[in-house]
Amino acid sequence: MAARVKGLGWATRPLLRVVQTWCLDGRRWVRALRRNPVRVVFPSGQVVERKPGPGKQPRRAAAEASPSEQRPKQPLRVSPSQTPCTWEESGLRYDKALPGDRRLSSVMTIVKSRPFREKQGKILLEGRRLIADALKAGAVPKVFFFSRLEYIKELPIDKLKGVSLIKVKFEDIKDWSDLVTPQGIMGIFAKPDHVKMTYPETQLRHLLPLLLICDNLRDPGNLGTILRSAAGAGCSKVLLTKGCVDAWEPKVLRAAMGAHFQVPIVNNLDWETLPNYLPTDTRVYVADNCGLYAQAQRSDKASDHGWVCERRLSKLHKYEEEDDDLEPGASRAWLPELEVQSYDLDWTEAPAAVVIGGETHGVSLESLQLAESTGGKRLLIPVVPGVDSLNSAMAASILLFEGKRQLRVRAEHSSRDRSYH
Repeated sequence: MAARVKGLGWATRPLLRVVQTWCLDGRRWVRALRRNPVRVVFPSGQVVERKPGPGKQPRRAAAEASPSEQRPKQPLRVSPSQTPCTWEESGLRYDKALPGDRRLSSVMTIVKSRPFREKQGKILLEGRRLIADALKAGAVPKVFFFSRLEYIKELPIDKLKGVSLIKVKFEDIKDWSDLVTPQGIMGIFAKPDHVKMTYPETQLRHLLPLLLICDNLRDPGNLGTILRSAAGAGCSKVLLTKGCVDAWEPKVLRAAMGAHFQVPIVNNLDWETLPNYLPTDTRVYVADNCGLYAQAQRSDKASDHGWVCERRLSKLHKYEEEDDDLEPGASRAWLPELEVQSYDLDWTEAPAAVVIGGETHGVSLESLQLAESTGGKRLLIPVVPGVDSLNSAMAASILLFEGKRQLRVRAEHSSRDRSYH
């Protein structure tokens, strides 16, 4: 039995060698087929020369060629004005936040507090569109937190140089986001200066000699809506007095829908310095909520036309309440005497500024004094008796677009007069 096994093993060895030989011969034939022969010798002794293809020459001939015939390879020339157009060419790098990284939480604590925001001079912008509008307007970014690299690649590369890019988990952004549906990117910017901003050309072409003054507005949603209406109407500037909510608060930014980068906004002004931001010959008009002072200027039939609000709405005017406490015959010279005018009558013959007061306290005494000194009036928006007064955002929108309508009608009349002459 052992002899049979030994014989069988001896018989199988040549087979293995034959297989290996066949594999080697096959490889040689494949290698030979890939070659490009220069000379073919037939069994009869005939020799046939093979000419190299166009643009090719034998290796030996190429080596023996003269230096003048050899053309050195020219390096690829790149125009000095060419700038990187892709993320890879720009050489930008980003950090990936590890578990326990507190950079996002520490920055959010600062930018979500108004005192820290004013002290550090930084604001928080969230959302791809708002960040893109800010970069286009010239806002300076400091840090970007993002959950997907694609969100950063959508931004202009030249605006990202020197900016800290930190990739974090989407759950971390969701924890700090003020949006119902977070978009996965948050940016920390230096607080914009309206003097250094670059506003859209279309917005600049449609600017009107119309300004808006916000007096003690404290509701973020109302202020954001007012800024959006001011940008839509073509307002040339928005001035915010001290006591107003911060224009760069996240809730105001969300309600304004990018209006911060379409109309100049001047924040935290004193009434003493506010006239310095008004153009020459500007008349200041005050939005009226049908207070007692306005009723006194109307006829007895005013209530039939819906001009008079209820007595309970007079609480919006502190100065009128104080006026009721005066003794008979006491002087009321401290209260500016402003003529009351319907909002739809012409009041845009000169550059105009409209004062909108907060819903809680209404317009301030300083605003009435400024209106009196500039020759302005109180603009009255009629409402049906028994209906509560309009909120600040609605009143501002009505007055701004009414001013825009009056300016358009005046421009059409002037152009028609010029064509006749």
